[in-house]
Amino acid sequence: MPRTKAQGQIFGLIMSYAMAIGMEVYNIAIKMGYNLNVGGFSTMTLRVFPAALKEAAYMGIFVFITSDLWGNRIGAHFMEKYTDPKKDNPYFCRIMRQAGTVAIMCPTMSLIASILFNVILAGQPVWELPAIWVGTLIKNFPMALCWNMFAAAPFTHWLFDRIFAKKNARVGTAAE
Repeated sequence: MPRTKAQGQIFGLIMSYAMAIGMEVYNIAIKMGYNLNVGGFSTMTLRVFPAALKEAAYMGIFVFITSDLWGNRIGAHFMEKYTDPKKDNPYFCRIMRQAGTVAIMCPTMSLIASILFNVILAGQPVWELPAIWVGTLIKNFPMALCWNMFAAAPFTHWLFDRIFAKKNARVGTAAE
């Protein structure tokens, strides 16, 4: 876990882009007409990835900014409200923080995506925004929660530990 402000920012960047890439692959695949249901007949192809990486390049910035401004804080508050780190399993506390963060970040990012992709780029009327936003949120929330819990967070922790393992080990021994 991050020990300094700079490490926290790097952790946040990795997590933001891990979430953005996963969600963009999901949304681009749906936009291209791929049936992502388990029993679906169509198969996703590699055409999805270049378009998803292009969108994730700038959507990751939005994720990073919004999570830094309020997503992470609200996630931490959610964890503090429903867990006791002194009594509860640390993994359970982390899961609760992730759930709280996704619960605020998914509606936020769904709104940003609805404005950007549907109103600005596709030219849909702005008065349709509430319906577009709710539809986007309903589509994205289950994927955002699962992607965060089972892919983005484990990947982010793994990569962060690889980058900072030696540095954090030296800091930990120097402080003791």
